[in-house]
Amino acid sequence: MSRLIYYVASSLDGFIADEHDSLDWLLSHAQEPGGGNDYDSFIANIGAIAMGSTTYEWVLANGGWSYEMPAWVLTTRDLAAPASTAADGTADVRFARGDVSAVYEAMRQAAGEKDLWVVGGGELAGQFADAGLLDEVHLSIAPVTLGRGRPLLPRRLDLELIEQGTNGAFVTARHRVRRAGKG
Repeated sequence: MSRLIYYVASSLDGFIADEHDSLDWLLSHAQEPGGGNDYDSFIANIGAIAMGSTTYEWVLANGGWSYEMPAWVLTTRDLAAPASTAADGTADVRFARGDVSAVYEAMRQAAGEKDLWVVGGGELAGQFADAGLLDEVHLSIAPVTLGRGRPLLPRRLDLELIEQGTNGAFVTARHRVRRAGKG
């Protein structure tokens, strides 16, 4: 069964982007292959992704579209899809508005047995959590404070720690979302 995972990095004070929507602070810290929350291991089991429009625009402006799996961008604006991936593959980007439940069902169908990834941002991950669809949060905490910016997850969630570790200078943790009535 597919899991919906919010795989994300944040500053020590809980921001996923600075006040200018930049991730430069994050990219200045190296991670080690095979360390906690290893990206290559994670992405190998992802069959579909969802992201908000700000994350989408940042990805396109900072290296181009690199995702090979179907992607849903939730937006209230008209945006253009990338012509191809950074590796000259076909980009499968779909734009959606409204309730995340319909997007989730489409993602689940497209992913088959693979997992689903909420790439960014915190508000979008919160909408999936509000709908009872978010299963796990995989968090890498950078040794940086930003003071302000885009919050990690502007919701209250009850989480259960299932794994912790390190990756380079990052502290890493995997949490399961605890739902009312479930342990």
